Amino acid sequence: MLGCAARSGTRKNGGCAVSLEGAGRLGVLLRERGLSISTAESLTGGLLGAVITDIAGASDYYAGGVTAYATAAKAAVLSVDPEVLATLGPVSGLTAEQMAAGVRGLFATSIGLSTTGVAGPTAQDGEPVGLVFIGLSDEAGTFSREFMSGGESREEVRHQTVEFALDLLIDHLTGRTPE
Repeated sequence: MLGCAARSGTRKNGGCAVSLEGAGRLGVLLRERGLSISTAESLTGGLLGAVITDIAGASDYYAGGVTAYATAAKAAVLSVDPEVLATLGPVSGLTAEQMAAGVRGLFATSIGLSTTGVAGPTAQDGEPVGLVFIGLSDEAGTFSREFMSGGESREEVRHQTVEFALDLLIDHLTGRTPE
């Protein structure tokens, strides 16, 4: 995972860098397979979609995204079950899964990819800063993965989340087991 040091092949945003290598590899895979993707974002606030669209030709496979930062928006726009939000909260694996499935249905894409978590600087509803869930939905099914960001700032947590989401989807598409 990246820290916040700029390097060649990165997208500079507010002093922190996100590698474009993953977005470029993802674009090649999606284009080769004739797949389309949409994104549902909470803690990343649109950064995942921005990184995907930093790659020339992304319109071939990226349909669009929803930034559902507020809990109510997750239910209203992405069809996340209000009972799930009430019992598990906005930061959970099931919430991430329902966000991914919801955005996939909303945009009628092959793949829905979602991010939800706690960017900080303080814990949210008892969940620690850096706790992140990535949701992925495609024709094979819907699942989520949890990870703890080692980021020391909101910016680092958000940028590491984008890289983790891209890596997770690339691993899924290539049949590799995520580390």
